[in-house]
Amino acid sequence: MSRPGSTGFHSPGTWGLGAALDQSQSLTRLLQRLQESQARFAAIHEHLPDHLHAAVRPGPLDDAGWSLLAQSGAAAAKLRQLVPELEAVLLRQGWPATSIRVKVHSG
Repeated sequence: MSRPGSTGFHSPGTWGLGAALDQSQSLTRLLQRLQESQARFAAIHEHLPDHLHAAVRPGPLDDAGWSLLAQSGAAAAKLRQLVPELEAVLLRQGWPATSIRVKVHSG
């Protein structure tokens, strides 16, 4: 018998995560976008100055572009200066052209 927290446990009338993803195209697309955002971030991370490594996180990827989340206004300002270079890095690595937005997110 499964126990709470184990892979096969779910309440009657609910789906496990795998089954929910299999049944929902929108959840599948959301997961794909999350994974792509993280992969894009991994591709540009080494091109960020050392002082920005801890101050920037990957954000949402949608039809309008990709967001990078900066911890402060100062980090966001520096990051905005780097956007053309980061977009070029992604293109050179074979990523489709997508505009990068920078948002301040201190959470």
